[in-house]
Amino acid sequence: MTFGATPPPPGPRPPRSRVRRFAPLGIAAWMVLEIWLLTVIGGATNGLTVFLLLLAGVLAGGAVIKRAGRRAWRNLTGALQTGGAPETPRETGSAGTGTTLPMIGGLLLMVPGLLSDVLGLLCLFPPTGRLILRRADRLLTRSGSFTAGSFGDVYQQARMHRPDGKVVQGEVIHPDEPPAARRQDPPLTR
Repeated sequence: MTFGATPPPPGPRPPRSRVRRFAPLGIAAWMVLEIWLLTVIGGATNGLTVFLLLLAGVLAGGAVIKRAGRRAWRNLTGALQTGGAPETPRETGSAGTGTTLPMIGGLLLMVPGLLSDVLGLLCLFPPTGRLILRRADRLLTRSGSFTAGSFGDVYQQARMHRPDGKVVQGEVIHPDEPPAARRQDPPLTR
């Protein structure tokens, strides 16, 4: 252990990806489009119709999320009672048994706006839901395209498991790393 050693200066920041650069602009454009569509519908009908559309979206989204949450809880308690791991869509062989896409669809239904409602319904409709799941899985499992700490990196790490379901905690120690930079754990005592 060396005292007084200065850490190396931080390296240059990696450039921001296109998605991170243009995401705020896309979100702002989405909100403007949602508001514009609501005003067009309000002008064609009346304000009560717009309010009822928004209320119906919130109620339907809440019902979808509640149903998907109950299904997820039922899967979890069933797996705990049998002593196995909860079933995943990959293990059961069908993409329709998961609860992620219905949760996302319900959340999109609850967000005020018509485009988000359409996207939420596309997530809930089984053929388009499977298409969305396949595309997202392909996008998130591309090898070698994720930087450390990115969402794709977290997704890859979450998918790593042993066949018996056990999780093995560990730390990667690089041999070219100086020993002072390694984490020192206190000794275990009882």
